[in-house]
Amino acid sequence: MAKEAIPPSWAPVLEPVLSTPESRRLGGWLQAEEAAGKTVYPPRGQRLRALELTPLDKVKVVILGQDPYHGPGQAHGLSFSVPPGVKIPPSLVNIYKELREDCGVPIPDHGNLEHWAQQGVLLLNNSLTVEAGRAGSHQRRGWDAITDAAVAAVAAREEPSVFILWGSHAQKKARNVPELGADTRHLVIASPHPSPLSAHRGFFGSRPFSRANTFLEEHGRGAIDWAVPPVS
Repeated sequence: MAKEAIPPSWAPVLEPVLSTPESRRLGGWLQAEEAAGKTVYPPRGQRLRALELTPLDKVKVVILGQDPYHGPGQAHGLSFSVPPGVKIPPSLVNIYKELREDCGVPIPDHGNLEHWAQQGVLLLNNSLTVEAGRAGSHQRRGWDAITDAAVAAVAAREEPSVFILWGSHAQKKARNVPELGADTRHLVIASPHPSPLSAHRGFFGSRPFSRANTFLEEHGRGAIDWAVPPVS
């Protein structure tokens, strides 16, 4: 967490967690990894990008990912998203296919989802860093408590929100949040992961985008414009 500025809206939620010994160990460990010459993605300054683009009081939808992409130039702090000019990853290709079938949105030619984040879609990974070329390498290093606190903060609000849980990892994380139980006021949409390995087991046809918008409109929160604009 070293040199990462906590976005103001999230500070009251995250500062108590960041003051724990576990979080301090995470910061020290990340510094040591980089000092040893290891490449960590996303680069410093982008690791809290999801929280920066989507303030806590603006969250309408939460889409949980597992950890950042581990290839060069892919990770920029938003789950499932890549910067313009980077090849669209297979899971995001499938997300776009489902979006087209669900809402009639044309498949864009880039994978930057900042447009979603700026409207209130929190694109949060469970772990916010990863070592280059090593998927899942920063799991169980201390990120869980921080991202659990962020998810719980959204769920604790009075405003109904949508939690889109793709795959068992996201679904397990949500089970740690009591407000997302059977009697929740929120809409929880759970399906298989959009990865090519699992998308045909129930992700395709799950209609998460239209279902989210129907719920948001019914509760007076305003629909998300899921169309991804071209890069200007």
